[in-house]
Amino acid sequence: MKNVLGGELESCCLDPVTGYMRDGFCRMIGEDMGLHIVCIQATEECLGFSRAAGNDLSTPLEEYGFPGLQPGDQWCLCVDRWKEALEAGAAPPVKLSATHISTLEYVSLDTLKAYALDFVD
Repeated sequence: MKNVLGGELESCCLDPVTGYMRDGFCRMIGEDMGLHIVCIQATEECLGFSRAAGNDLSTPLEEYGFPGLQPGDQWCLCVDRWKEALEAGAAPPVKLSATHISTLEYVSLDTLKAYALDFVD
């Protein structure tokens, strides 16, 4: 699996465990209609935006083993949600090394680099 920089896809986060398959990776899975392929670092702004858009990521759901996200947590976010947050001025930082290469079909590398946690030019 490749990341948006062309290297091997790295794990996004294991605490809390993330990814559609809950294996720590933001990767393409056929049954993942949400495309959880962007590894983000949660911010207060993005969590508030996501909550207002109907996807509350900060409230724990114990029945699913989901502790709720806090600012600073890393998480595999749906690419469309990241784009919506970008347009609303609430896009969270992105860990490029853990963001799946197929993200480039939806967002330019230059845009992702502007929000990168781990890019050095």
